Formats: sequence, structure tokens, C-alpha cells
Amino acid sequence: PGIWGWTPARRQEAGKQFVDVGIAEEHAVALASGMAKAGGKPVFGVCSSFLQRAYDQVSQDLCINDNPATLLVLWGSLTSMTDVTHLCHFDIPLLSGIPNLVFLAPTNREEYLAMLDWSLAYDRHPVAIRVPVGEPRSATRPVPTDFSELNKSELVCRGKDVAILGLGNFFALGEQVSSALKERGIEATLINPRFISGLDESLLDSLVSDHRLVVTLEDGALEGGYGEKVARHFGPTSVKTLCFGARKEFVDRYAPADFFAANHLTVPQIVEDILQSLGGF
Repeated sequence: PGIWGWTPARRQEAGKQFVDVGIAEEHAVALASGMAKAGGKPVFGVCSSFLQRAYDQVSQDLCINDNPATLLVLWGSLTSMTDVTHLCHFDIPLLSGIPNLVFLAPTNREEYLAMLDWSLAYDRHPVAIRVPVGEPRSATRPVPTDFSELNKSELVCRGKDVAILGLGNFFALGEQVSSALKERGIEATLINPRFISGLDESLLDSLVSDHRLVVTLEDGALEGGYGEKVARHFGPTSVKTLCFGARKEFVDRYAPADFFAANHLTVPQIVEDILQSLGGF
């Protein structure tokens, strides 16, 4: 059978390091967990929409035993697949609440490769990486090679009043929103969260003194997602939160541009919502 990206030549080059489990995601996760338990460093690449089949094995086999395998979550995005049986909207809610699992969201090619290399040497927990989707982006800032300080975010630009947390694929959207706000006289703080499974609480706490609004952008379902974690963190404070992502619904064969507009995910819509939340800044 064919496997995306794995040509016959690449399979031959990998030799016994390559295992084709067919369409048996449950077996793949259990196998990877066992390999990690025995001292191996397995890497399991799986489409976001197919990962739901293996939730039991991810939770019970891999994470309860804290076996340090690496999961590559492919095509996790609102734009990757649009037919209802293959929607890739739900991997963030699916995985981010499982204890012991470190879930990462790289924003560009170099950050992804650095996280992958780090995960192969990391032996404390299993690691999942939400592989970037779409046109490959190159890093414009230095990329670290060690992500052992769990939940540590990257503060890209420090401003005031508004902070934007652009998760993974949507960091580029955060940059666009930040630029649009600058044209309206607002110097926003811009953050690359890097970690989906936890929050940089120290960084978030530092925003309370001079920020009125925190905005989260995630390329996936809102309910159970990253934004809800952030909103819950700021709940006891005076800081407002706006969370942008997809509504909880099954959609089929949609045009991404129309879907984004329907979910207020275009730059003008996001900027307008921010200005309204600030009271017509």
C-alpha cells in the first residue's frame, strides 16, 4: 500500500527502522509504547483525524506508562482536509488533557525539526508534535534546541493593552493581526506558546499589570482547546480574553475561506472584535 511521503526508495533506505502497520493506529501506538519501554525511540506519524481511533492506547498504553515515544500529528488544521469523516479539527482537545503527554506546536520548519530532534533525546515523557501545515515557513528568529523547560513560551514582542497568543499554524495569523493593530495605534504583545499541553503561567501573570485583553488563535476546535486553558487562567483577574478557532460542529466539503469568515478568523474580523472588546479603542 502507499504511504504519504514514504517512497519505495525511502523505505529501502530506512530498512528495519520502518514499520508499516497499515490502517491499525491502535496497534501502532501500542507498538511504539512497547518499543519506548524497551529503550527504543519510536516515531509514529499519524493523520490528525485518524488519531481518534487510538485514544485508548495513547492514554492507557503510552501515557500512563510515561513511555518516551514521539507522535507526529499530521495535517492538524482547519484547512488540511474538509470532508466530514476526515476533519482534522479535534486533535488539540483530544490530546492536550492527557497527563504526562508533552504536546508541542511549532510555527515553522526549523522549530519543528528542532522539536523533533529534542524529542528523540528526551526520556521523561511521551511527546506529540503538531506538524506545521501549508506552505513551509522559515524561521525569522533564533530557534532553541532544548525544550526541557516545559510550557515555556516565546515572547516575540512586548507591547501593552493587547496580547496575542498565536498557536502553531496560527502564529502567522497572529503576526498579521499584530501588524493590523499597529496601524490602529495599538502595540500588541505577540507570543509563540510552543506548548499546547500547558501554560507559561509566569509569562501570563506578567501581562496582568499592563494588558486589558488577551487573544488566543488556534487552528482547530475551540471547545476543549488551548484558548480555554488561557481563559481559565485569567478568570480570577481583570484581564479579558477572546478565543478564536472553530465552532463545535461537523462540516463537510467546505471552502476554507468561507469557513474562516463564518468563524470570525479573518484578520479584519479579529481586529474588529478586539477593538470592540477594548471599547472602540
